Amino acid sequence: MAEFPDHRTPTILLVGASRGLGLAMAAEFVKRNWHVTGTVRGDKRTELHDLADAHPGQVTIEQLDLTDSDQIAALRDKLSGRTHDMLFINGGTANHDQSETIAETSTDEFVRVMLTNALGVMRTVEGLQSLVRPAGLIGVMSSGQGSISDNEKGGHEVYRGSKAALNQYMRSYAARQTDPRRPLVLMAPGWIRTDLGGPQATFSIEETIPQLVETLIAQQGTPGLRFIDRQGQTVPW
Repeated sequence: MAEFPDHRTPTILLVGASRGLGLAMAAEFVKRNWHVTGTVRGDKRTELHDLADAHPGQVTIEQLDLTDSDQIAALRDKLSGRTHDMLFINGGTANHDQSETIAETSTDEFVRVMLTNALGVMRTVEGLQSLVRPAGLIGVMSSGQGSISDNEKGGHEVYRGSKAALNQYMRSYAARQTDPRRPLVLMAPGWIRTDLGGPQATFSIEETIPQLVETLIAQQGTPGLRFIDRQGQTVPW
């Protein structure tokens, strides 16, 4: 774990922490003695609330729908007095029929996936970046399916395209950075058994998330943008 010279508790702002990978990440960061500010959509009780109850003072819950620009701005204003060591956005969805080709997908489905996976994520990055210390890490959940060079079998065309778009937009964001200290990470977690990944996925949450969190923590202090997997290995663009 990275050392903090003032011995304070490191902090992460984790967007999309109510279930699945985000919830598992929140629990793992708590286990590693980080303070987690996790976001949920809406005001319904989630498993993140259970985590907060089990670790009073270590988990803070905020509301955010990353497809809503007003909510992003409101969260930035609400948290403006706090500085985080890491911002990680775990946002992702897929079209309902992933066997569709891009031409077969309805306009509404295409817009919904791209809004969540690319535009919403990048608006959140830019909207909340001021809440991260200048050398703090900003990361987003990408996917190996966003790799253009690795796409040799096709399939999942809308989802693939949305993650490739996200990767490109993060490249543009990185190119605009004026502070050379900022670490930026596009994380490809692997095919994991979640509601999005499905029951046939190769890996479980339990075996992957500790690796993923360990890798994110290790990336602190290494400036620049990297597209990596959960072991820290480079993923081809």
